[in-house]
Amino acid sequence: MDKKIHFLSKLFTGKQHDYSALKETFDKNKPWFKHLEVRVDLGYQGFDKDYVCKKCCLPHKRKPKSTLTDQQKEENKQLASERVAVEHSFGGMKRFRILADRLRLHDLKLYDTALVVCAGLWNFLLLPTT
Repeated sequence: MDKKIHFLSKLFTGKQHDYSALKETFDKNKPWFKHLEVRVDLGYQGFDKDYVCKKCCLPHKRKPKSTLTDQQKEENKQLASERVAVEHSFGGMKRFRILADRLRLHDLKLYDTALVVCAGLWNFLLLPTT
C-alpha cells in the first residue's frame, strides 16, 4: 500500500467529526470517488450510501448486545492491516514536530502552509534513493 500523501483538505477550526468534514469538502452529487477503492474506518458510517465509488471497504460494526462473527472479525482485521499504511503516513508527517506539538498560530493559512510543507517533506522522504 502507498504511504504517500495524495490529498489534504483545508483545516477546520474547533471539534469537527471527520465524516462531516469530508461531506463539507466533497459534494455528494459529484462522482469524486467513482473510480477509486475507498478504505474508511467506522467514523465514516454511511459513506457507501452517500458517495459512489468503485469499492467501499468499511469495517463491520458490532450491534448492541451482540458480537461479530469470526468471519466479520477476520474481515475487520484484514481491513485494519491495509489501513495501517494510512495511519503510518499521519505519524510520518508528525515526525516534523510542528504538527505533533501545540502550535499557537492565529493565522490558519499559515498553519495550512505548514501542513502542506510537512506532507511534501514526508512524500520526499518516501522517494527511492538511487
